[in-house]
Amino acid sequence: MPTPESCRFTKSHEWISPAGPSATVGVSDHAQHEMTDVVFVETPKPGRKVKAGEACAVVESVKAAFDIYAPVSGEVVEGNAALAQDPSLVNQSPHDKGWLFRLKPADPKELEGLMNHAQYEEFLKAAAK
Repeated sequence: MPTPESCRFTKSHEWISPAGPSATVGVSDHAQHEMTDVVFVETPKPGRKVKAGEACAVVESVKAAFDIYAPVSGEVVEGNAALAQDPSLVNQSPHDKGWLFRLKPADPKELEGLMNHAQYEEFLKAAAK
């Protein structure tokens, strides 16, 4: 289970946690609070190649639909099938059961350009001002 401290974050509030040859992607706890109650999730299909910053998944809440962007370029290897049955996992467990998809990064160095947890917390504080 990835912890926020083990993840890298984007300014659009996705997290990515590398583990071996693949990495798990989800939305931050901050993002799921902003979205409110998630009612539907569309994950990218395995085999899809994505570029960093490309919209590749959709999370719908009672409030609106939100595009989810790939934190790094790579190939999707798995979508979280559990979200089809229970999309509220994104709210209940954004860093564990509510992950969105896994991908094989094309260039692991892209991870270095993302924020660590402390930098992300500072980013959120600055954005709230």
